[in-house]
Amino acid sequence: MAATGIAGQRRQDTIAGLGFVTPALIILILFLVIPILFTAWMSLRDWSGLTPPLQSNLVGLQNYANVLTQPTTRQKDFFNALKNTTYYALGVVPLQTFLALILATIANQAFLKFKAFFRTAFYFPSITSSVAISLIFLWIYQTGGLLNQFLLAVIPQYQPIVWMNDSSGLIHNFLRLFGITIRTLPPWFATPSILSLSPWDWLSGPSVTMFAIMMLNIWTTAGTFMLIFLAGLQDIPRPLYEAASVDGATGWDTFWRITVPMLRPTIFFVVTLGLIGTYQVFDQVYMMTAGAPAGTTTSLAYLVYRAGFNDSQMGLASAYSIMLFVIIFLMTTLQRRFIREGAVG
Repeated sequence: MAATGIAGQRRQDTIAGLGFVTPALIILILFLVIPILFTAWMSLRDWSGLTPPLQSNLVGLQNYANVLTQPTTRQKDFFNALKNTTYYALGVVPLQTFLALILATIANQAFLKFKAFFRTAFYFPSITSSVAISLIFLWIYQTGGLLNQFLLAVIPQYQPIVWMNDSSGLIHNFLRLFGITIRTLPPWFATPSILSLSPWDWLSGPSVTMFAIMMLNIWTTAGTFMLIFLAGLQDIPRPLYEAASVDGATGWDTFWRITVPMLRPTIFFVVTLGLIGTYQVFDQVYMMTAGAPAGTTTSLAYLVYRAGFNDSQMGLASAYSIMLFVIIFLMTTLQRRFIREGAVG
């Protein structure tokens, strides 16, 4: 009788558990699993997006082959977008993570007055419309805009920069200070020999215009990650800091030997969200540059949009989407090995 009662209780618990998770599973299947499977299926077809999907033609892996193995315009566009997005991620993720951690540390200080005000002020850009912020920064970045006027006031010799129309790469500009240009390098350096791009193109770094968008993104996202770090900081046991103070540890030692190690799971989470967000950047690019100048701000997400809605090549856009998914998955897995394995707790 006891065994029967236990089995009945377990059956009821199972039914109750399934009842709780079923709504979430239905939502995930409808809005995540099915769209991913549909996108994977469409990546194997030639579909304009203007006709029913079932009337599209099966082309197999041709969409992937055109991008990955054949030196075509599609391959050049894809790897140019990959280069732009990678430089964007390498610049944005470390800076926004560091800035968010610093802001969270400041906002978590016991002696700080008006904590609610500062936390709200730091977080406010994150909840403001990205379209509105992009339009404001377009005005700031104008040749006669606020940024150039400020720099002119601080640096009299400053030459105004056309922030939204400068395709020169930051690394190229840095090398030019030492007299290193494409003309001073061997001819093969300018030959498109690596995935339809030349070594000089791969070494360009983010363009000046992309750098301007990076600064905008760091400013708008640091507040969100600040709240995540703030929650992590408040979860660290206070006796650890008290023991460190008794042992004579300085604030710097405490930060690096207690705060950072205890925040490693949070850092992993923030970096993961940062990587996903930067590799999916679209709205700022769409509003501010539409991939210009000279394609130096074309991101992978914007390339998907352009292929699908501007060029009416939904099959190719689906292939781009699947490859973007694979890239994000691999990047997340890679950074997990460097951060999560050493996490505390």
